[in-house]
Amino acid sequence: MESSSAASGGSTRREATRQKLYEAAVTLIAEQGFSATTVDEIAERAGVAKGTVYYNFASKSVLFEELLRHGVGLLTASLREAAERTAREGGSKVDALDAMIRAGLVFIDRYPAFTQLYVAELWRTNRAWQSTLLVVRQQAVAVVEDVLRDGVAGGEFSEEIDVPLTAAALVGMVLVAALDWKSFQPERSLDDVHAALSRLLQGRVSGCR
Repeated sequence: MESSSAASGGSTRREATRQKLYEAAVTLIAEQGFSATTVDEIAERAGVAKGTVYYNFASKSVLFEELLRHGVGLLTASLREAAERTAREGGSKVDALDAMIRAGLVFIDRYPAFTQLYVAELWRTNRAWQSTLLVVRQQAVAVVEDVLRDGVAGGEFSEEIDVPLTAAALVGMVLVAALDWKSFQPERSLDDVHAALSRLLQGRVSGCR
């Protein structure tokens, strides 16, 4: 039996290896597409042996599916932390949504290639990982839905708000606006983009009281 420290060390090393594979895969697939990207290229970019890829993932498709889970999981955690931090500080639900918008922009600024892939995959319906994509998408949207429902229950938002659609619209707004920013308006700062989306939020959501 391994000692707990040895087991922990092995787990940490494996996670570090997986992280390198995620980063290599997302960069290559963003550059040349999923079909054109080979396992050999992923291994070479990550600086590991080809067998290491298959040790961690059964196939390229499984690697990409786990990449989606990993990336959207990080985004979801960022959104949730922003909402919880705002609640601890006594902020309103609009403040929480605004903090989540900023958290989303920070995430996209850090992981633009992943975000580009994620948005592109949302429009495809013939992928093996489509069901996984729908699940992880809903996890991210659900965090926003919770804040909206709490706002409705507390009288901060109108009861006429369509919570699922509004939550999806807010997440979509951040994703699309951020990709436009990174692709076509890179000279703008994160603060500038956040301020623009914040004004839109204040006018559309808080104005629905």
